[in-house]
Amino acid sequence: MKRPVRDLEQSSRRIGRRALLLGSAQLGVAAALGLRMRSMQVEQADQFRLLAEENRINIRLLPPARGLIFDRNGIPLAENEQNYRVVMVREDAGDVDEVLARLQDIVALDPANIERAREDMRKLSSFVPVIIADRLLWEDVAKININAPALPGVSAEVGLSRRYPYGADVGHVVGYVGPVSDYDLSRIDDQDPLLQIPKFQIGKTGVENKLEHTLRGSAGTKRIEVNALGRVMRELDRQEGVAGKDIQLGLDERLQSYAQARMDGESSGAVVIDLQTGDLRAIASAPSFDPNLFVRGISVKDWTDLNENKYRPLAAKAVQGAYPPGSTFKMVTGLAALNAGVISPEETVYCRGYTVVAGTRFHCWKRAGHGNVNFHDSLKYSCDCYYYEVAQRIGIDKMAEMARTLGIGVKHDLPLSAISTGLAPDKQWKLEVRGEDWRIGDTVNAAIGQGYVLASPLQLAIMTARIATGRVVTPRLVKSVDGVEEPSGIGEPLDINENMLRRCRASMNAVINEKRGTGARAKVITAGYEMAGKTGTSQVRRITAEERARGVISNDDLPWERRDHALFVCFAPVDNPKFAVAVVVEHGGGGSTAASPIARDIMLQALYDGPPPLDAYPSADRARIEEQQARIAQRITQIKPAQDRV
Repeated sequence: MKRPVRDLEQSSRRIGRRALLLGSAQLGVAAALGLRMRSMQVEQADQFRLLAEENRINIRLLPPARGLIFDRNGIPLAENEQNYRVVMVREDAGDVDEVLARLQDIVALDPANIERAREDMRKLSSFVPVIIADRLLWEDVAKININAPALPGVSAEVGLSRRYPYGADVGHVVGYVGPVSDYDLSRIDDQDPLLQIPKFQIGKTGVENKLEHTLRGSAGTKRIEVNALGRVMRELDRQEGVAGKDIQLGLDERLQSYAQARMDGESSGAVVIDLQTGDLRAIASAPSFDPNLFVRGISVKDWTDLNENKYRPLAAKAVQGAYPPGSTFKMVTGLAALNAGVISPEETVYCRGYTVVAGTRFHCWKRAGHGNVNFHDSLKYSCDCYYYEVAQRIGIDKMAEMARTLGIGVKHDLPLSAISTGLAPDKQWKLEVRGEDWRIGDTVNAAIGQGYVLASPLQLAIMTARIATGRVVTPRLVKSVDGVEEPSGIGEPLDINENMLRRCRASMNAVINEKRGTGARAKVITAGYEMAGKTGTSQVRRITAEERARGVISNDDLPWERRDHALFVCFAPVDNPKFAVAVVVEHGGGGSTAASPIARDIMLQALYDGPPPLDAYPSADRARIEEQQARIAQRITQIKPAQDRV
């Protein structure tokens, strides 16, 4: 059946309209594509050209060389050494597991390092280079370079690693560096992109930590061209970073090493201050630790040995230790009383072996007593009862004020870890901290450096330096930064009567150089090198009335940890002071027997700028000193090659 003509005409018109619409739509799409192509090829050409360039060009950070640390004579205490290492960039490697498997076939790698590298790559951006292994041999580096086409994203490079040539001799002062940890990132507010580089080393303790920003420097960059497999084809350009600044300390490495060797076998701390500049010539703590162990990642065994040693080698006793200063504090009590005029230098106090205060007996170290003593004799014989009396006259607040004037109970601003503030207690302190009123017995105990009073060897050395010079000597550890000298620490005159200071110095001279002085073991024979000083012994246990009645137990008969601390402070020469020294020997017994010989030997080493002649010592000591000097010289000679092998 034929369709009507009319129907055919309508159908034809309908098909024509649809074809027109479809053609128009196709034309519109083509026009839009054309316009878009024109936009991308002409108007956005530079943008897409840059994106294409970035697909084949990578920018990487260049860690700067860390600043060096020197002693006052230019001897390097912390330096950088070349370190061959292999790194991987995850976005260039493709299949990380496959590439690592190939790498392990080429060079022997520690599985623990491989797993650590995997963890770093999971946490960090894909473009950040991750260290797979370091401290490689040159032969391993050569193998990696030869097989580079099969190791996309992997490259061998030369970096710098920290090295401490003098090891344990400077461990507590210089400190050490180590890789940035999650803990480091959580506690420091530092946006430096260098910290995102795996195993980037930052200061952990000591000068390395406190002067981190000075030593670190700033990053450089390099642009490299890579192929489709991620292999580095060439380096396009490089902008070197700015190296960290070099630091020169006031420390004398030879004196520091001698002090460490002289205290070998003890748990002790010693500080030497240059009285002309305030420079800390030595800050020694025994035993010490080798900071090189931490740079590489300390082993479990080494860490356990350090932590379980009862002498606490990780503790910087010279600045961190806080000890009852014992009789070395008597200069503070005496000067407070003399300066306030509550007692004259000639006035005497009777010592019968004890003083009764508020119904309690406070004993002198000499059971039979010293009889009538004035200020001079009180220091010479170290009479406790004299200070019990003058402390009650002056009161604790004036004593605490004098202590802070002389540097005790003050945190000194030095780039060292965990510096102790010590404690110069007063009435307000006890009320705020203990919630108790101050008692007269507290004052009596504080008078002889017991009770709540605490001081570090650093603070005792500063106290001695200020008494010796009459000036506010301020300790200075950093001598210069990049050759620019730091301010001297000589300070302004003390607000203490100079006549009373002279009396105090004369009495400290008598301690060593007059008959029956408690510091006679520290005597120096050579004219012009004589020392003035003060012994100290601080109790670490309570002596009961029953024990006193039957006889106080000797330190030699007690376990080591229950023995008294031994202390000694001194300055020399008496007539022209150049150095002040403080020594604390933990549980050493008496200051005159354990601490004063060490202090004398260190002082003479400083004065002579090397081993002193034997005739500087009393004749009875010379054979022992000769043997000791030979032993110390051998120890110092042996340790240096060992450090060179690190």
